[in-house]
Amino acid sequence: MTAFAVLAPSCSPSSVRDYIALLKPGVMSLVVFTGAVGMWLAPGHLHPFLQFITLLCIAIGSGASGAINMWYDRDIDCVMRRTQRRPIPQGRIAPEEALSFGIILALASVVMLGLAVNWMAAGFLAGAIFFYVFIYTMWLKRRTPQNIVIGGAAGAFPPVIGWAAVTGQVDPEPWILFAITFFWTPPHFWALALYRCGDYTKAGVPMLPVVAGLRATKVQMVGYTLLLAAVTLLPFLTGMSGLFYLLVAMLLNAVFVYYALRVRFSEGDILPRKMFFFSLLYLFLLYATLIADRLFS
Repeated sequence: MTAFAVLAPSCSPSSVRDYIALLKPGVMSLVVFTGAVGMWLAPGHLHPFLQFITLLCIAIGSGASGAINMWYDRDIDCVMRRTQRRPIPQGRIAPEEALSFGIILALASVVMLGLAVNWMAAGFLAGAIFFYVFIYTMWLKRRTPQNIVIGGAAGAFPPVIGWAAVTGQVDPEPWILFAITFFWTPPHFWALALYRCGDYTKAGVPMLPVVAGLRATKVQMVGYTLLLAAVTLLPFLTGMSGLFYLLVAMLLNAVFVYYALRVRFSEGDILPRKMFFFSLLYLFLLYATLIADRLFS
């Protein structure tokens, strides 16, 4: 008998809350915010209603990716404590329903963005969904400890989508925002993997702490945090932002590097957990500062 059969012998009635859970609303909120930053920093003007449509499509596309991810990962979600209470392992939503739900939302988000805004933005949204579902979830996640490094590109696309929605093209600036999220992802996710290492070991997912060990993971976290600190200077160096952003970015980077170094020379789960939650605040404040710098400069 499989773990799935034990945890979910039959499907119980599903609720609206279960379908919302399929969308990974926590991830969605961060994706929508970074997409909004790309849209608000872009030169030009987009009607407020079309701004709303853009953010709605980004949210729906992100949710679609999450639903398909949960369908594909339902076997390992059953054995990981962090994911056991998701709707599919609990039997509240059938796997085929989650897959259909995700595919319909994915197609709807891309088509709606293309028809209402422009097909450049829609193409990048389709690329982000494809990358998360096929490259990260189905190919990298169970095959390489560098899964989150390469797969992190999927979550870095929203600022590019937002920028393209306004301009109809992609300039160098949104790729700087892409790079910030890309280099932020490994230390953010490895901090989670450090204190959830047992879960990934039990599920057979080759996260870096499972394959390379805790020490090697912590060393790489320090390296990526330093790289991130360097990349976050690019908005100032290229003229995207001013001195206010630079000062806040330097302060945030100092705290993030401090956490990475503390984790490197510590034992236990407390500091990795703190670093993980700070990393969420870090990215939010960094992007919010870009907006504030633009508004008040």
